[in-house]
Amino acid sequence: MVKRKQWHAAVTVDAIVEAVERHQTSLDNPGFCLACGAEVEGVEPDARKYECETCGERQVYGAEELLMEVA
Repeated sequence: MVKRKQWHAAVTVDAIVEAVERHQTSLDNPGFCLACGAEVEGVEPDARKYECETCGERQVYGAEELLMEVA
C-alpha cells in the first residue's frame, strides 16, 4: 500500500466512506487511483494495485480496502 501521505488529495476519507455506502446500497463497485485521484468503477472491494484507466499507474484500490487503511 502507498503511504497515506502520498495519496492524491482527491482521495479523502469522506469520498471513501461515500463510495463504500454507495457500494452497499447499489450495484456500484467504486475504487480510487491513489496516483491521480480518479474514481474508478468496476473495482472489487478488496482490489489492490489495479491499473488505472486514466493515468495507467497500478495504484487503483477498492473503496473497502482503503476504508480499512483509514479506519
